[in-house]
Amino acid sequence: MSHVTLLTGPERRRRWSEEDQCRILAAAFAPEATVAAVARQYDVATSLIYKWRRTMRARETGFAEVVVAPDEPVAVSRPAAPQAVIELEIAGKVRLRIPLTTPPTLAAAMVKALGVS
Repeated sequence: MSHVTLLTGPERRRRWSEEDQCRILAAAFAPEATVAAVARQYDVATSLIYKWRRTMRARETGFAEVVVAPDEPVAVSRPAAPQAVIELEIAGKVRLRIPLTTPPTLAAAMVKALGVS
């Protein structure tokens, strides 16, 4: 004879809406809050909160965060040895300097992130 066990009740795996995820993330990373306390409050694993944060950041920021600073002279107390770099100027607005010591895959990713083919 075979034995069959039938489990009834609500599904354990919950489906969180994006709205709920944002609300929980805001609570977890608010000043004076701890992720562990918020996780207990909403009965969510802390790892899931961190996963949601990574997913949201990736969606918002895309490939990488880029900070463009204006060209300003830098005061140097002693003469610096000239460094070999690859310098790209895009449409006269953006200048990218890549040291020759940069791995080729990273340099290609930086150029791709700026939308240059």
